[in-house]
Amino acid sequence: MFLRILATLSIYLVFTNAYEVDTYEFLMPNVWPHRDELYLCTPIRISPQTNYYIVGFEPNASMHTAHHMLLYGCSEPGSNDSVWSCGEMQSNEIDDMYNTASPCRSGSQIVYAWARDAPSLHLPKDVGFLIGKDSPIKYLVLQVHYMHGFPGGKTDNSGVFLKYTKKHMPRQAGVILLGTGGMVPPNGIEHMETACTVREDKVIHPFAFRTHTHALGKVVSGYVVRRKDSGDDWQLIGKKDPQLPQMFYPVVNDSPIGIDDVLAARCTMNNTNDFPVNIGATNKDEMCNFYLMYWVQNDSPLEQKYCFSAGPPFYYWHKAPLNFNRIPELEASTL
Repeated sequence: MFLRILATLSIYLVFTNAYEVDTYEFLMPNVWPHRDELYLCTPIRISPQTNYYIVGFEPNASMHTAHHMLLYGCSEPGSNDSVWSCGEMQSNEIDDMYNTASPCRSGSQIVYAWARDAPSLHLPKDVGFLIGKDSPIKYLVLQVHYMHGFPGGKTDNSGVFLKYTKKHMPRQAGVILLGTGGMVPPNGIEHMETACTVREDKVIHPFAFRTHTHALGKVVSGYVVRRKDSGDDWQLIGKKDPQLPQMFYPVVNDSPIGIDDVLAARCTMNNTNDFPVNIGATNKDEMCNFYLMYWVQNDSPLEQKYCFSAGPPFYYWHKAPLNFNRIPELEASTL
């Protein structure tokens, strides 16, 4: 079993806000992406005796090499190998060079995501992702999607520089990923939508969002919906053209979100092809994702990490079991 270990040894040391911030270079170990549309994962084990807080992410990648990267927090990694073939959310095909497994065997959650040459991300003051001793995140798994295979002899070390500290952060960071399944019909506009009610008695403070689609995406928007006797109150969290750098952008509304509030997202797709395009892992498929990054004060993040619907033609806001009203049809699909 080969696993790199995140411990106190660091390569760089800086001082920010009067506490030490170390850097861990979490990179692919000179892998060979031998075929197109390959997802590779590599893990690090977090030292179980210490709490660490990730406070920043500096990508070491180019969109010409890596289609996108995801950083998973896991209770257990999907494999004990140093590198394995993995899918977007789960493994569904056999590779002839690498063993195949999901990114996480258990306790999967998204910590960070990158695509389209997005810049570095530094979290707000006193905010950090807790990993290690008192966290369910015992491993970090880096996943890189290689859209094109490399010629023989050429390897890659794409990844992310993790900025972390051992100083206690009173505000724990978390991410909830909203997305859909489904299909985009040919020759037209389609709305891919999802929504979930917050059932946990916690207060989350949104501070950043990220959108992700492939080529058909035009607008991705996220909302918090508050149910009132006078009608649903749709408050925009953020929206963006997913063809721009897919970084985490500041939210437009940072009001706290609590129990019984509803998180909702829409991807507006324009399919000019004469054939339908399904949600899937390859660049020929589509995706609809809205990532919401938030913090909680002196508490743990939401246990709910994902909010997915079946997508079109099975799920739409106007047909959802929640019986939404006052849906912002125009605002949700225009910039």
